[in-house]
Amino acid sequence: MTDKAQAANATAKWTERPYHRRWLWQQADGLFDFFQYRAVNARGGFNDLDKAGKPLDPQGQVRGIHSTARMIHCFSIGSLLGRPGADDIVDHGMTYLWENHRDRQNGGYFWTLDGNGPADASKQGYGHAFVLLAASSAKTVGHPLADRMLADVAEILETKFWEPHHGAIAEEFNADWSPIDGGSYRGQNSNMHLTEALMAAFEATGERTYLDKAESIADLVIRRSAGSVGWRVAEHFDRNWALDKHYRGNEMFRPSGTTPGHWLEWARLVLQLWSLGGKRHDWMPEAAKGLFLQSMALGWDEDKGGFFYTLDWDDVPAKREKLWWPVCEGAGAAHFLNEHAPSSFHETSYRKIWNSVATAFLDHENGGWHEELTEDLKPAHTIFPGKGDIYHALQACLIPLYPAQGSLTKMIQETGGRLL
Repeated sequence: MTDKAQAANATAKWTERPYHRRWLWQQADGLFDFFQYRAVNARGGFNDLDKAGKPLDPQGQVRGIHSTARMIHCFSIGSLLGRPGADDIVDHGMTYLWENHRDRQNGGYFWTLDGNGPADASKQGYGHAFVLLAASSAKTVGHPLADRMLADVAEILETKFWEPHHGAIAEEFNADWSPIDGGSYRGQNSNMHLTEALMAAFEATGERTYLDKAESIADLVIRRSAGSVGWRVAEHFDRNWALDKHYRGNEMFRPSGTTPGHWLEWARLVLQLWSLGGKRHDWMPEAAKGLFLQSMALGWDEDKGGFFYTLDWDDVPAKREKLWWPVCEGAGAAHFLNEHAPSSFHETSYRKIWNSVATAFLDHENGGWHEELTEDLKPAHTIFPGKGDIYHALQACLIPLYPAQGSLTKMIQETGGRLL
């Protein structure tokens, strides 16, 4: 191949190539198949699955709010695309959220349920962010509970979680809304996912207050905090949003150190927010580029591929496992950047990420994706026990098929689901 041909191949976008687009579509369809026909719990909600697609808990007892909300969101996408059976999944999940997770006495939504009621009755900002996302997505397909749930969770977020003096939400409460551990902890992860949900709510309703809150969170977590530490997203803070570099918590939801996967997730969300907000904030594109550049420079394993799960504050890999969701977020971020700031670096990174997915993360034997790999890319289950989640992988496959101007639901609506 000549130098000129090599250069042309390096800059031509994979997302514009028919074969790549068909390949992504096939991966998305496989994920729909894997979860649609395995995850439904007949008693409500959804089962987490093992590597073969069987319920991790054969008794189907404990069900988490984020799993149910994410299935609603993803199968709302399926409904918008015209997937048969998707509306039944949305209805199953919405009914369970409304009738079981919702605390009719104190308001808000319980974190986990079992066959007897709340297994963990805490009210988590992370969980409520996904309820807002689920309700917003369900509204796009006309689910009859969507407006009520959207109004309900929006009021809870406003009156219980939102802290206007910080411009972000508090983290967690007991069932009676007393603060957990004195309300001493603030976290970026719940606020990041709330940013995604607030944008979805804005798109679904047209109400500007949702977008204003999303911009407020992004300003705090990204412009001020991440911008002050070289575009590395800090995870953990005290009640006054002072960085806590020594925090140790749950390695699934609150890993210590920094998490490059969240830098990637924010890179996409910031560009989406910039697009929805009329491109009002000049700092956002530069922040997205900085976040992505740092994630590839510090988090990507150039030897074996994949992103290290966490780094310490000296930028040394701490938890060296390779999880599926950072590569998923990397693919979405690279697509958004390649649309808004095209470059050979963004295109090459996009290809690196999908090459790693195809080589190591796709489970060709059982279907679905391996959610956790060792450092040398062997399937493992030290943090994530099975295949509990369609959300990250499905969005990774579908986001590059649509314009990078808004959420996936919005873009599917605007294009009529056509693969342009």
